[in-house]
Amino acid sequence: MSSEIVPRTAVALGIADPVERARAELKAALFAIEEKANIPKRIGEVVDEQVVAVRRFARRNPTGAAAAVVGVAAVVGAAVWGIVRLYTR
Repeated sequence: MSSEIVPRTAVALGIADPVERARAELKAALFAIEEKANIPKRIGEVVDEQVVAVRRFARRNPTGAAAAVVGVAAVVGAAVWGIVRLYTR
């Protein structure tokens, strides 16, 4: 086997033994299916990326971040108020 690092979803080049190559292809296919089907992991990665982006924005523009927080709080408060008002009628 090669000493190069191969991603889990790829098959290393230069495998001469057909059985070993088939195992490597199966292993790569299973890892690819696992990555594609693991929705919680994929959502977690997207959330982590967005948290980093929001923190970067807050460091660059603290006033804009504070305004965004106030705006989101106002929208959530208005939505809750509207739902409660509709429910109590």
